[in-house]
This record gives sequence, C-alpha cells and structure tokens, in this order.
Amino acid sequence: MTAGDAPSQGFDSPLRRACAFAVHVFTASGAALALLALLAAIERNWTLMFAWLSAALIVDGVDGTIARFLRVSERLPRWSGDTLDFVVDFLTYVLVPAYAISASGLLPAATAVPAAIVIIVTSALYFADRRMKMDDNCFRGFPALWNVAAFYLFIVRPEPWLAVFLVLGLVVLTFTPLPFVHPFRVKQLRLVSILMLIVWSIVALLVLIRDLQPQPWMTATLCAIALYFLLAGLVFRFRSSHR
Repeated sequence: MTAGDAPSQGFDSPLRRACAFAVHVFTASGAALALLALLAAIERNWTLMFAWLSAALIVDGVDGTIARFLRVSERLPRWSGDTLDFVVDFLTYVLVPAYAISASGLLPAATAVPAAIVIIVTSALYFADRRMKMDDNCFRGFPALWNVAAFYLFIVRPEPWLAVFLVLGLVVLTFTPLPFVHPFRVKQLRLVSILMLIVWSIVALLVLIRDLQPQPWMTATLCAIALYFLLAGLVFRFRSSHR
C-alpha cells in the first residue's frame, strides 16, 4: 500500500462499516416483522400474519448473502450476525407460529396451549444444538420451521385430533438424526431444490391472495413439495451410503 492509498481507504472505511451495520439492521428488521405478525395474529387476521412472516422469510433468505458479500463479520466483529439471526428466527419461525397454532382453534382447546409450550421449549433446545447441521449442510432433525408447519395446518385444516398428532410428530422429528435438506446449501440436486422452492413460493403467494382458501391443485402442489423436502435428505443419505 502506498501513502497515496491511505486517505482513500480511510475515507471509504467508515462508509463500508456503515453499510455492514445496515445489514445487521436489515436482519434485525425481521424482529419488527415478527411483532407485526403477532399483532395480526392477535386480531385473528391469519392471512396478514402469514404475509408478515413471509416478508421475514425473505429477509432471512437474503441477509446472509449480503453479509458475506460485504464481509460484515470482519468489519464489525463486535456484533454477532449468527446470534442476531437466531434471535430473529426464533421469533418468526417459532414464537409467532406457536401462538397462531394455539389460538386458531386448529387444535382441541385442552391441547392448544400445552402444544404451543412444547413447540417453544423444544425449538429453543434445537436452536441451541451445536450439531443441528450435518457435514453435507442438511439439518439434523426437523429444523423448527413452525411457520411453514402452521401454514400447512391452516390450509389443510385436518381434524383437531389429527393436528395434535402432526404437531407432536414434528416435535419428535426435531430430535431425530433424520436429514432435512437446506435448499441452497446442500449441493446434491440443488437446482431441483431451488426450483421446488420457487414453485412453492409462487403457489403459497396465490394461497395468501385467496385468503388461505386454496384450490385443490394448490394444496396438492404444496403437499407434494413438502413431501419432496421431507424425503430428499433420506434419499441423499441412502445414495451416499451405497456409493
């Protein structure tokens, strides 16, 4: 570095740090979206609640890429992006959906609050698990995607007793070694997974536009994609073990 380079770097360094901090603010905005979703849930406006949760999902989907591009962890080591991400994710993926599941009438009244408590406690334990990711970037067990689980409960609307068993089944899967595919970070069939995610997002948007009253083909498509993500990790693991 020459002496002439120093003023330029000194000038733009604060700007770069400001941009890096803006990424943290962007991530933290997910907490604000969680609050808006919770307020909508209290008003029993489930469509608006899922709209806010969808916005939070978009923030969660892009903030990491932006943070890596701007090298946020290097420029601002004081703030932990991973910790911030966990805090926001717990609100949007777990707390608000757990409230919605318990307050919506989808479960028998006697089981609603206990089910929500079980969801929150087990998810908190999952978020603290240092082994939640496998070597191939699959999640170990059900990755506490209760926002997605709640969405399916609202559109499929199974019998209340069946909904309880579905919730308990996902709770049990949280602590199993079953692999769940991350659509972006798992290399195997990544393009297929991303395509599935895009189709899912489009159909889910149509369901929101229809005020959570999907046409049969919408429900079938969403359930088929859910089945893909539930089974893909097992298929990958089986193929890897037989190579």
